[in-house]
Amino acid sequence: MDITEIKNEVIEGIGLPVPVAEIKQNSSENTDYSMPNCVEALRRISVFADLPEEQLEWFIENSDKKEFNAGEITFHKGDPPDWMVIYLEGEVHARRDEDSLEGYVYIARAGDPATEISGKLPFSRMKEMKVNGRAIVHTRVLLFPAALFPQLIERMPVLAERLVWLMIDRVRESTQMDERRDKLMALGKLSAGLAHELNNPAAAARRTSDELSQTLEELRVTDLNLCRHDLAPEQRQFLSDFERDAIAETGQVSTGGNALAMSDREDELIDWLDKHQIEDGWRLAATLAETGIDIEKLEQITNKVQIEALKDVLTRLAVQITVSKLAGEIKTSVTRISDLVGAIKEYSYMDQAAVQAVDLHKGLDNTLLILKHKLKTKSITVTREYAENLPRITAHGSLLNQVWTNLIDNAADAMTDGGKLKIRTRLEPDDVLIEIRDDGAGIPPEIQSRIFEPFFTTKGVSEGTGLGLDAVSRIVRKHHGNLRFESKPGDTCFQVRLPLREKPHASA
Repeated sequence: MDITEIKNEVIEGIGLPVPVAEIKQNSSENTDYSMPNCVEALRRISVFADLPEEQLEWFIENSDKKEFNAGEITFHKGDPPDWMVIYLEGEVHARRDEDSLEGYVYIARAGDPATEISGKLPFSRMKEMKVNGRAIVHTRVLLFPAALFPQLIERMPVLAERLVWLMIDRVRESTQMDERRDKLMALGKLSAGLAHELNNPAAAARRTSDELSQTLEELRVTDLNLCRHDLAPEQRQFLSDFERDAIAETGQVSTGGNALAMSDREDELIDWLDKHQIEDGWRLAATLAETGIDIEKLEQITNKVQIEALKDVLTRLAVQITVSKLAGEIKTSVTRISDLVGAIKEYSYMDQAAVQAVDLHKGLDNTLLILKHKLKTKSITVTREYAENLPRITAHGSLLNQVWTNLIDNAADAMTDGGKLKIRTRLEPDDVLIEIRDDGAGIPPEIQSRIFEPFFTTKGVSEGTGLGLDAVSRIVRKHHGNLRFESKPGDTCFQVRLPLREKPHASA
């Protein structure tokens, strides 16, 4: 592959981070910029090592020589990239945000083959510096002007080709690192939401289990009290059947949502219990009323058991109903946790083949479940308009879930509290259409053409790397699909079309 063939594949070059301990500092005893010293310094850099001396001298003659003291700023974020930088001595650290000590640090260091040549390289599309640079130790550099790149390519073609390959490797590694960082940030957000969603049912189950332990102790006491009464076998059978029916009806009693009706029912029961000299009858009334036990059913009990056993019979009944309710609440909480874990496994396609028949609706629903906490925090209303009998498609399920996650997460970020999110699917002759629409602020017209560019982001520092929509675009292309969007204030819609029939998969 020659230089012209790879020109359009190169985006930009940037110094990569290297652990300090891995590379020995290349420190020169000579601190002057005389031609022999500069030639000797260039010879220590692999891409220059075997070049003719006259080429090296031409390169040096056309380069600016700069020195920076430790702590001195070498370049600013936003500066035009007018130079290729050759580090002869020293080390520079670069950050996206100088005001924050957190986040990624790029390191350019003399003696490090991966970073001793930095700045703008031939055929780079870099338009501005994306980081702030600061010398860590005394640093000497050669600055070769980008304006002379055409002459460099003509005079030093071997160097030009090496620099392009160096840039390609650097861009690939830099992109992979930023992708990993972007994925970790996304994972952090998802983990925070999932932790909240899992914590609620887990806390409820723990709280309910504590209540259940106390209630079981009450049941033990009521059983001992009831044993003091000489109940005939037919009386015990009646009470057993009565308890079973009452427990079965727990939670099925309807008052039409009328709290007043429930209160009236409790008052009637309290009056009846007081009339039959049941102490603290108000403690039993609420539980009995929720189960649908009324005065008529209480009269059935009085017709079957002696009056002196009535209090212990009703107390045991209320406690048994409470035990059943608490067990049901624990089951509900544990089921919720199990559903979340199942959704996570399905979302990530854990223990499943990478490519398989994918249910798009299940993937969308699992993604909404994973992002539920974020959507709920902003009171976002989600509307689903799913096509009936949508066929499965052969795809990378976990990758498609990354698409839905990025698009839904971006939509949530764009909306204010109380926003509306609409997800629609439709079957087309050769494709499946998935639409994700929000009523947020919209994408400004001046940046719409750039939103799929790698590293482009409108989010603040440490909020995103600008690889989300780039990843979405690459994943859709991997599936031979199509991605488009329309946006105006109050209505932004992303459309993803995926082919119904499987095609050979390209690399992401």
